[in-house]
Amino acid sequence: MKLELEGKAVLVTGGSKGIGLACAKAFLAEGAKVGIVSRSAENLARAKRELGDVATFAADLVDAGAAEAAVEAMEREIGPLDVLVTSAGAAQRTPADELTPAHWRAAMDAKYFSYINIIDPAIKRMGARGRGVIVNVIGNGGKVASPIHLAGGSANAALMLATAGLANAYAGRGVRVVGLNPGLTATGRVAEGMKADAAARGISVEAALEAGVARIPLGRMAEPVEIAEAALFLASSRASYITGVTISMDGAQTPMVV
Repeated sequence: MKLELEGKAVLVTGGSKGIGLACAKAFLAEGAKVGIVSRSAENLARAKRELGDVATFAADLVDAGAAEAAVEAMEREIGPLDVLVTSAGAAQRTPADELTPAHWRAAMDAKYFSYINIIDPAIKRMGARGRGVIVNVIGNGGKVASPIHLAGGSANAALMLATAGLANAYAGRGVRVVGLNPGLTATGRVAEGMKADAAARGISVEAALEAGVARIPLGRMAEPVEIAEAALFLASSRASYITGVTISMDGAQTPMVV
């Protein structure tokens, strides 16, 4: 199936590692013009060596001004954005007894506003041009409450609502907005989460990982490329009637009607 992504201008946040890096690779392989954003200039340099012909911009997307500057810089370099893939930001996992209002606020900054701050300028530009797709890589913590991921899960849930609401608001202007909710995926970010889970349960990280995988009916974690391939399809014209939904990719771990 041809996805017709050749020459499309694609911006991937969190594109220097993990799922974001896998998305950048996948869009490049389809012939798209790709730009990536990360907080770390070092990580961007490493990713550019691996990816080759990509535009890079270092920005902390918790800062709305920096996020808007990233969009402006990318549009100058790769052209008006056709696709935005958001995959930057993760909230620290904290046991419920240790949560404070500061933890909740930090989680919203780290996950919710790092997405909203770049979605806002991008979607307004897309709406003015009458075309565009936003794919938000969110996380199943927004649907399934975890005692060590309540603050971050709440940010994920807010992003799911924003995804649905923005899709509704911008559908008439030619912009689609969709979400992906990965479950356990083989990335460094999940490895960090396993440390928090292990500490909360008083077990080793290895035991926590084994228990996590055992709860997945498919019997394994997802690979970043599998999430990226779903993002490719959703961003393509082949998914032209899919908008306003968030799709779970957790290996059937949480069977539910959505």
